[in-house]
Amino acid sequence: MYKKYKILIVFLFASMMHAEDFITNFEYGQMLYHEPRGVSCVPCHGETGEGRDIASYKNKRGETVVLRGPDIRDTTLSKLTQSLKNGKGVMPRYFFTNKEIKMIYSYLKKVNATEENNSTKGEEQ
Repeated sequence: MYKKYKILIVFLFASMMHAEDFITNFEYGQMLYHEPRGVSCVPCHGETGEGRDIASYKNKRGETVVLRGPDIRDTTLSKLTQSLKNGKGVMPRYFFTNKEIKMIYSYLKKVNATEENNSTKGEEQ
């Protein structure tokens, strides 16, 4: 009896290991955006790509200068790919595959479409 359960568990585990959709593309994109190889996009670009203040400092004239991560919600796949592969300004270069970049891009588009839908619903009430 025990042997049957052991075989069933091994079979289920093995089938899960070969499942192509172990996580959804949305979940994969979300994971890459929030924790891509230990460095999150969130501190600079915000939870949904809206941009965020990174740091501020005083320049030689005593003026406060704010270093801000740009809003990337409306960026194109081409611009996102270029920024991630080459770095831009203070943004470091990341070594994502093209598929990973597409997953991040898709995640940003979907999460922001959801945010827009939620905002519109709130305005209608």
